[in-house]
Amino acid sequence: MDFADKIAALAQRIAKQKDAIETEEATKTAFIMPFLRDLGYDVFDPHVVVPEFTADVGVKKGEKVDYAIKLDGKVVMLIECKPCKGALSTQHMSQLYRYFSVTEARFGILTNGIVYWFFTDLEQPNKMDAKPFFEFDMLNYRPAQVEELKKFATGNFDVTTILETASDLKYGSLLMREIANEIDAPSDEVMRLLIGRVYDGKLTANVLAKFGPLVQKAMKDTVRELVNQRLSSAMDDTAKIALPVTPSEAVKPDAPAVVDAPADGTGELDDIVTTQEEIDGYQIVRAIVREVVKVERVTMRDAKSYCAILLDDNNRRPICRLHLNRGVKYLGLFDADKNEERVRIESLDDIFAHANRLKAAAASYDSAKVKEVATV
Repeated sequence: MDFADKIAALAQRIAKQKDAIETEEATKTAFIMPFLRDLGYDVFDPHVVVPEFTADVGVKKGEKVDYAIKLDGKVVMLIECKPCKGALSTQHMSQLYRYFSVTEARFGILTNGIVYWFFTDLEQPNKMDAKPFFEFDMLNYRPAQVEELKKFATGNFDVTTILETASDLKYGSLLMREIANEIDAPSDEVMRLLIGRVYDGKLTANVLAKFGPLVQKAMKDTVRELVNQRLSSAMDDTAKIALPVTPSEAVKPDAPAVVDAPADGTGELDDIVTTQEEIDGYQIVRAIVREVVKVERVTMRDAKSYCAILLDDNNRRPICRLHLNRGVKYLGLFDADKNEERVRIESLDDIFAHANRLKAAAASYDSAKVKEVATV
C-alpha cells in the first residue's frame, strides 16, 4: 500500500468514526497515532515518538507537548493535540510556541486529528511563526497536498527540502484564501481596481454601489466558467469509452440506454432503463476518480432502484450508487466496510462535494489487493 492509499484509508476511517470520538485521548488513539504510523514513525518506540514530551528549560513547570518526533536521536517535530470535535484556533498554540523556541525542532504541528497545521520559523529564527505554512485536512485534501505531506514521512524527511518550499506553500495558501474572500465579498480596493478598468467616469460612492453586485457576480461567473471548462475537458477525455456496448445494445442518441440486468436479481431487463441523468452522473464520477485509478476501470451497472458505479465491473468493489429515479435524489457513498451512506443531493453538481470520499473508495480496492498479495 503506497502512501496516498494509506492516507485515503485513514480518511475513510475518520469520516466513519469522528462522531463517536469525544475526548483528546480518544482522538490521539483513533486518529493521530495512526496518522504518525502512516508517516512511517513507530508510535510504540519511545526513541522515535516521545509522548508527553517535556523540555529541560524555558517552559512553565509541568507543561508538556503531546508528542515529540525524533530522528537520529534529535527532536525534529513537536505535536500538540486537541479533541477532534473542536476547531483549531491560534489560542491552542501557546505551549507549542514556547516549546519550539527551547528545542532543536524545526517544525511544530497543531492538530485535532482531522486538520493538521504545520509551523516553522520562516519569519524569525527559533521563533515559531504565527501562521502555518501548510495545512492538511484529512476530510478535504487534494492529491498535490498528499505529495507535500509525504515530505514529512520518515523515509523522505529532510529539513532543507521542506524549508525550501515552505515559504511558497505558506504565502501561496494565504493568497488563495484572500482571492477566495475577494470572490465571495469583493473589497473596495478590488472593486475600484476592476471598475476603473471598464468605467471611464469618476468612481463615486453611487458608482461603486451600482457596480458592486455586478463585480461580485462577474467574479463568481468567471470562476464557474473556468471550472466548467475543466470539467468538460475531463469528461470529453472519457466520453469515448463511457458505456461499452455491443452492436445489438446500441441506442439512438436521444433514446435512453438499456443495459443488462444485474446478476443479483434486482430487476428484470425490460424494467431497467438507464437515463441520461445517470449517464451524466457516471461521467462525473469517472472524471473525479481518474486521479487515482485508470478511467477505463470505472464501469456502470444499472438496476431498478439504483445505478451502481463499480471498479473493474465487480459488484464487490462499489465506488458509489446513484439514486436518481425518485423525487428526492441521493448519492450512495461507501465506507471501509462497504456500508452505504445515502447523502441527499439537489443536482449532479453536488457530487463534486464528495470527491475525496469517491477517490478514497476507488483507491481502497487496490490497497486491499496489495495487502492480499503481500499475505500470500
